[in-house]
Amino acid sequence: MPMTIQKFTMGRNAIGSVRRRLSIALLVSVIGIINPGFGQSAPPTRDPNTSGYVTAKELPDRAVPPADVDGNFIIGPSHPVPPEMPAQSGVPKGAVIEFTMNSADSKIFPGIARDANTFGVLDPTDAAKLIVTTSHPAPYTRKVAVYVPKQYAAGSVAPFIVGADGPDPLLFSTLDALIAQHKVPVMIAISIGNGGGDAQGSERALEYDTMSGAYAKFVENEVLPKVEAQAHVKLTKDPDGRATMGGSSGGSCALIMAWYHPELYRRVLTYSGTFINQQWPYNPQTPHGAWEFHEHLIPDGPAKPIRLWMEVGDRDFLNPNVMRDNMHDWVLANENMAKVLAAKGYHYQFVFARNAGHVDRAVKQQTLPEALEYIWQGYSSSAVKN
Repeated sequence: MPMTIQKFTMGRNAIGSVRRRLSIALLVSVIGIINPGFGQSAPPTRDPNTSGYVTAKELPDRAVPPADVDGNFIIGPSHPVPPEMPAQSGVPKGAVIEFTMNSADSKIFPGIARDANTFGVLDPTDAAKLIVTTSHPAPYTRKVAVYVPKQYAAGSVAPFIVGADGPDPLLFSTLDALIAQHKVPVMIAISIGNGGGDAQGSERALEYDTMSGAYAKFVENEVLPKVEAQAHVKLTKDPDGRATMGGSSGGSCALIMAWYHPELYRRVLTYSGTFINQQWPYNPQTPHGAWEFHEHLIPDGPAKPIRLWMEVGDRDFLNPNVMRDNMHDWVLANENMAKVLAAKGYHYQFVFARNAGHVDRAVKQQTLPEALEYIWQGYSSSAVKN
């Protein structure tokens, strides 16, 4: 009898244990839906030959596209470092000047932050809208790094490139090599740190994901004057001599700057551009955030004088948060971008990288020299204007 009771007790414990494990698994699944940083599965590997994707030329492994050709290309799966990327003896090294900017000094971005371990909830009336109640004013500091090539002539007016999420030493070392080889103009690089956080309700998202000219104006009015003063350089006012670049939301920001202010910027370079629905606060004029670029803005409007280089990885992000609005697939967003840019006759190059994740560093190392050459095609240093 005691043995029978013992067996029965063990059976109940086993059942309880199974129930507890199932409850925990269910809780993890629910938390994974609510909290984008918990319980996330890896993005699936996408096939560039999927129906509905753009037709692209598959290049031999280890190759990159020609720098003077528009269109769609597939690279990988290997991503070797090109010979111009490692530090080379005899190549003149540019100087890097750094300074810090404080939120208290900004009239455009005085600073916000979202409480730690919080995100947002879906608007019950609209799956494409996120409600964030935990964002509030908060101070920040940001670092700005200015690369000045050895070949820069003091007092001359120079073209430049503005990069997000800086400092970016890879950009600086790449420019050392390309400038020495006369593949790009002698240019200044301005690598600007973000104001902190990520996604809706954060300062970084407010700067990078907002569909307006605010960030371009922030750079123009509050950053560039400090760059000229601190680095002792003169920056061109000619939009053809100004480029923007970035990865993820920094990539969408790069295009946003040029789109809303083509009189300031006309060359854009993006890695894993966040051309998705991530804008916050909600704006009824662009209700789907940067998804609007390929949904409405580019196809429905006249072409703008923008030259664009884009990359996306086959394992790039897919629905990494609570929103299930079919507008959070980074691969599809970039594929759609390539479609509408081609249809409107833009000069663009789109690179689909096999064996690559979100803003994949190996891919960036492999492609950055060619990408910079591509976006500066057609530019003559003799055309620099004040």
